[in-house]
Amino acid sequence: MTTVHPEIHTDAEGFLTVYDEWSEELAVQLAARIGIELTDEHWKAIRFLREDYPTHGETATLRRVSTLAGIPVKQLFALFPGKPAKKMAYVAGLPKPRGCV
Repeated sequence: MTTVHPEIHTDAEGFLTVYDEWSEELAVQLAARIGIELTDEHWKAIRFLREDYPTHGETATLRRVSTLAGIPVKQLFALFPGKPAKKMAYVAGLPKPRGCV
């Protein structure tokens, strides 16, 4: 298992707590931890989340990602199986979305 850099700040669940500590290299490591190998489609969702967060101050919902990034919800479930909103936020280095348990 790949180790996350020691200078990275996370909460108890492993979500990054400092926006600027994220990098694409770190995203690859985080995705690998949860069994995901990032493709261009994954990056489209991740980059949307990264760009959307500073404007809105919270992690975008699945519906927002689907509508504004043009990625069908069904495809988000295929890319990030199980709990796509939570997994996308984790890999994108953002807080866990509201409503996720």
